[in-house]
Amino acid sequence: MIEAWSVEDVRAAEERLGDELRSGELMRRAAEGLAGVVAARLPEGTGEPGRVVGLVGPGNNGGDVLHALARLAADGHDVAAVRTAAAHEGGVDALRRAGGVLLGEDAGPDEVTELIGEADVVVDGILGIGGRPGLPEVARAWVAAIDEDAWVVAADVPSGHDPAGSALHADGVFADETVTFGVPKPVHLLPATSAACGVLTVVPIGLDLEDEAGGDDRPVPAVRRLTRDDVAAVWPVPGPEDDKYTRGVVGVVAGGEDYTGAPLLTTGAAVASGAGMVRYVGTPTPEALVRAAVPEAVHGDGRVQAWVVGPGLDVASSAAGSAAQLDVARAALASDLPVVLDAGGLDLLDGPRSAPTLLTPHAGECARMLSRLEGDEVSAEGVVADRLGHARRLARATGAVVLLKGSATLVVPPEEGAPVWVQADAPAWLATAGSGDVLAGILGTLAAAGLPLDLAGALGALVHGVAGDDANPWGPVRASAIVDRLPATIAALLTR
Repeated sequence: MIEAWSVEDVRAAEERLGDELRSGELMRRAAEGLAGVVAARLPEGTGEPGRVVGLVGPGNNGGDVLHALARLAADGHDVAAVRTAAAHEGGVDALRRAGGVLLGEDAGPDEVTELIGEADVVVDGILGIGGRPGLPEVARAWVAAIDEDAWVVAADVPSGHDPAGSALHADGVFADETVTFGVPKPVHLLPATSAACGVLTVVPIGLDLEDEAGGDDRPVPAVRRLTRDDVAAVWPVPGPEDDKYTRGVVGVVAGGEDYTGAPLLTTGAAVASGAGMVRYVGTPTPEALVRAAVPEAVHGDGRVQAWVVGPGLDVASSAAGSAAQLDVARAALASDLPVVLDAGGLDLLDGPRSAPTLLTPHAGECARMLSRLEGDEVSAEGVVADRLGHARRLARATGAVVLLKGSATLVVPPEEGAPVWVQADAPAWLATAGSGDVLAGILGTLAAAGLPLDLAGALGALVHGVAGDDANPWGPVRASAIVDRLPATIAALLTR
């Protein structure tokens, strides 16, 4: 699992190291790790030393970069830096002693532009985790001078973007790689800013984020991401004494006379992902289709451990069987069972439920729900501009876990201070009709097995994305192919 920690918790962890922080030992470790990564990125086989140029602002982050450059210069690399007047004095002295070139704010713009433009590797040390969004005026010209063929390494965070991961700034640094010190930060994982980070490399410097007395004051990560190696530890695997009921029965209320495909995908995904049993409630046409295509499913209301309500559901339909189907959907919401609410089912929620609830909107559905529940008009474009902020609003308004779909899936619990999950495992090809219906079925399996719904959301999103990629790597994939691929994908993840 990858865990990202807030700036405040990182600062506190640094302070707990006391002497190592004040003596410069943490900076030494950071600089050593950064220098090693930069050296590995320099071109080989040319017979000439690679040119490294650092962009150095004030504070300790700039000091990390200057000391790293000094190490590279001492090893014979062609090293230079452009710096602000307030750059770290110890780092400036170290680079001078090592023979590196230093240009200050008084250097001519042509000289600075030429120096940066000739770099093979540019190291961004303009701002650190204490920086505010946006670049200083002098640094904008530095960033603009970077050659498009240069490899850009950001030290700790890409400068100009919010370290908390809330906003991407057009004039910020867009790195090919970010070398972060100690632990990842939210900027590295959250969808608003992760695109500016490139490859993430973590250099250990001795931070212990959980080194507290314990109890309620123990810090928790701000952001979590499951990896493929985590699946075996959290996926519900049956034991020798399990039966179909103990494994979890999923109830699915989905589809209707106008939307007949969604029930096939949702019930099929629940069966394929390992539900003990799937119970389907629908209207005549999709019922007949499910009977033919998913013979494992049983039909009609009955005992379940969790419900999936909403894929392809038209709550305004007056077609045959719709009223009875909606009665079951509303009874599910009135029950004390976990409910996964998707698509049309989102229209049935008017406020918080007392039982565990997982909402799975895309941006447009999130906007419509917030507009309806809060009374102020919210647009899909507004949600896209601040996905985490709007997901948090919806979680607070409903008391539910919110899984906001997108190229990176956010899973946001309603509890204040709880970690946000973010998964980015799916290829862009999964933005296709029916893909969300498949995800809903997987989530139903995990909810019925008893997983906490935030973990179920993250785990389901990961497996859904991997199965989609496995179904047709690097190419288009239909939703039904994801269903077909699920058993093999899950087996492969469980045996990694």
